[in-house]
Amino acid sequence: MAQLRPSRKNDPDATRENILEVATREFVDAGFSGARVDAIAEKTRTSKRMLYYYFGSKEGLYLAVLERAYIKIRSRENGLNLNHLAPDLAMRSLITNTFDHDDANPDFVQLVSIENIHRAEHLKSSDVLRVANSGVIGLISDILKRGEQDGTFRRKVDPVDLHQMISAQCFFRVSNRHTFGAIFGRDLMDDEIKARHREMVADMILAYLQS
Repeated sequence: MAQLRPSRKNDPDATRENILEVATREFVDAGFSGARVDAIAEKTRTSKRMLYYYFGSKEGLYLAVLERAYIKIRSRENGLNLNHLAPDLAMRSLITNTFDHDDANPDFVQLVSIENIHRAEHLKSSDVLRVANSGVIGLISDILKRGEQDGTFRRKVDPVDLHQMISAQCFFRVSNRHTFGAIFGRDLMDDEIKARHREMVADMILAYLQS
C-alpha cells in the first residue's frame, strides 16, 4: 500500500526547501547520473510536476542543490566577524571554520566530488556560485593584507592559492576517510584524532604564512 504524503500547505519556501533536502540525499547517494527525479518526487511533500515548476529540469535541481551547499559554507564564513580579530587569530578562525564545516557536512564533500567527476560543467553555469565563492577570496585577501601590514605574515601569498591549501587539508580527511581508514586502520572521525588534525592544519598554515 502506497504511503500517504503529508498534506502540503501553501508555503512555497518550505516546499522548495523540502525538495532540496530530499534531492541532496538522492544526488549524494546516487550521483548526478544515477539520481532519479521520480524518486525525489516520491519522497517530497509535492509532485514531480511541481518539482519541474520550481527547478525546470533535473540539471536545474542539481545546480540548486550545489548552490545551496556552497552558500551554506560561505554564509558561515561571512558570519565570523573576522575584522575584529588580529590577523593570525582571524586566519585560524577561518581555517578551523572550514575544518568544522567539512567535518559536519560530508554531503557537501560528496557533492563537490561528484561535480568534479562531471568536470564542473554544472557549476560553471552558475552566476550565484561565482559571486558567492568570490566572497571568501575577498575575506582571505583582507586578512592577508592586514597581516602583511602589521608584520604578522611575512610570506606573500596569492589568496586563491591559500584558499586551495585550506580547502585541500580540510576536504581530504572527509573525502578519503574510508580509503585512508582501510589502508592505515585509523578512523579519521575519531574525536581525539579529529581534534589533533584540526590544530595541526591551522598550525601548519599559519607557520607557512609567518615564515
